[in-house]
Amino acid sequence: MKKPIVFLIFFLVFANCFSQNKFENPEVDPILVQKNYESWSAYNKTIMLSRDFTPFSADSKEITKVEFLNALVNGNFIPVRLKTQDSVYKYKLVKILPKSDTSIKAAINQEAFDALKNYEMEGKPFPQFSFKDLDGNEVSNETMKGKIIVIKCWYIHCAACIKEFPAVNALVSKYKDRNDIVFVSLAEDTPEQLKTFLARKPLSYSVIPNMKEYMNNTLQLNAFPTHFIINKEGKIAKVLNNYESLEVALEKVAGI
Repeated sequence: MKKPIVFLIFFLVFANCFSQNKFENPEVDPILVQKNYESWSAYNKTIMLSRDFTPFSADSKEITKVEFLNALVNGNFIPVRLKTQDSVYKYKLVKILPKSDTSIKAAINQEAFDALKNYEMEGKPFPQFSFKDLDGNEVSNETMKGKIIVIKCWYIHCAACIKEFPAVNALVSKYKDRNDIVFVSLAEDTPEQLKTFLARKPLSYSVIPNMKEYMNNTLQLNAFPTHFIINKEGKIAKVLNNYESLEVALEKVAGI
């Protein structure tokens, strides 16, 4: 009877090790991506803290997203994606090396701070609004009631905001047959500035001018672009800072 028991123990240990290797190995060498700020910056473009992911502590224990982001804000960690064989994203905290460029820590702290602030807005009602777009159409909680609202917050001199115009325009085209989804943008600039600018750089969203005070004081934004997805109940489903995360999140909210 001893041999089957020994074999069973060996099998369980092997299966556990295999499982860890399969699901818990980083997709990159954490030491190499900290070699310099350029190396980290290149890798960090693949890390999207605003997307849905399963967070793990430095000792490979599953934790909450709030705990994960707080550790990035206040600690000495970088997020590294773990290898998986499915579409689930798993991020793990990895200690920043003592000799790493201090700019890496500063960038992570700020990025995680913004991601945490955005995450804490999710599930809450979107603030009351009633504005007119550049075409004179009223845009408000009431006129948009029962619809999924995608909101892009931006301004003319934001390079990252303008760079994603082709991508967000393609997103509008993708959902053109969905009458229950509307795309609205809040811009800091005046109607005159926007009309001149948009004549050269078209945006398929409905554009609302003079929104600087609303975005700064009511929405308390400090990063641009910022995208909101509001569900049909008027609650914030997702707050994101890049198009890639927006596209994935909208598919989920839209039921695709």
